[in-house]
Amino acid sequence: MSEPGRPVLFVNPKSGGGRAVRGRVAELARERGIEAVELGPGQELAALAEEAVRKGADALGMAGGDGSLGIVAAAAQAHGLPFVCVPTGTRNHFARDLGVDPDDPAGALEAFGDGVERRIDVGSVNDRLFLNCVSLGIYAEAVHKAAYRDAKLRTLLSTARAVLGPGAEVPELRLLDDVGGEHRRPAIVLVSNNPYALGRPGSHGGRPRLDGGRLGVIVIGPPAGAAPPSGRAWSATSLEVSAPASVPAGLDGEAVELTPPLRFSVRPRALLVRTPRRGGVRGRRRPGAPESPR
Repeated sequence: MSEPGRPVLFVNPKSGGGRAVRGRVAELARERGIEAVELGPGQELAALAEEAVRKGADALGMAGGDGSLGIVAAAAQAHGLPFVCVPTGTRNHFARDLGVDPDDPAGALEAFGDGVERRIDVGSVNDRLFLNCVSLGIYAEAVHKAAYRDAKLRTLLSTARAVLGPGAEVPELRLLDDVGGEHRRPAIVLVSNNPYALGRPGSHGGRPRLDGGRLGVIVIGPPAGAAPPSGRAWSATSLEVSAPASVPAGLDGEAVELTPPLRFSVRPRALLVRTPRRGGVRGRRRPGAPESPR
């Protein structure tokens, strides 16, 4: 495995309240011979990534939040290039699950040099790539709660209970679960690139692996009078959600509108990632590495 000869790192100076600026990420990247492109007002990240590829970039990285990571990862995946995650966002969900220390963006730059390459899965909805998850329904309260990162099913249930009153407007979504059960007008639907470890001791609410070839699906049911909303979780290789009109969604934390039917799938080991050889999140294995014996 050779080191990239013409790596390019995109830097969002505003993400995470300016973490990349405070950490001098762009300057440190340039000191390592990495071309650093700092985003300015009105610039389109997807177009910049494609331009970098046309100019000969052989590795793409992103210092920013989860939404911008997904845009650059999509370009890397489309062109068969390695992708480097430099965590400078607010929560850095993807970095944590990838095994990259979310508190050490400078250390993440080591992946461009003496890094480790692995292949991980990506999710897709209507041909749009996502690294973490897509949320539907009354999702905003749930995905922005700090407790969601420790994502136990009870957190989502309590969130649904708090935001769903007797007159709450529930989107007209419809889907079938893994045993053929129909879910109509669910309050919350979360589809993730590999399942989250709901309630697994020591899991920290993350995904134990990113190369399992499965989607994780969580559905929280509609209001049921005084009773709390019901919830169910399962995994699948694909999922279809129907609706009578366009569906507001959160895709890796970014607000988007999706045209039904929503067709979800997982692309096994479609993205080549580079991570630092040293460091990482304590207790988290690298994607693609064998699990420790239990």
